[in-house]
Amino acid sequence: MLERATMVKRFEVQLYNTEVRRIVEVGEHHKRYDDEWADPHFIEIEAKDEHEARMRSERRYPRIEGFTIVTVEEIDEG
Repeated sequence: MLERATMVKRFEVQLYNTEVRRIVEVGEHHKRYDDEWADPHFIEIEAKDEHEARMRSERRYPRIEGFTIVTVEEIDEG
């Protein structure tokens, strides 16, 4: 019997960096990240579901480094 392949979906993730935002608000610059990270960024992640997309995003942009995920939404391919 053939197993059904897991459908990979595309998700748009909105995130920013809270540390950069805080530092930029007082007129300083973050040592590691560009000032642009104070504003929302949109990235695309491929995953089987929203939970996996969030987990992959958190690995790539860790909370411990100041990243905050705002939304994770499936991209309608229709």
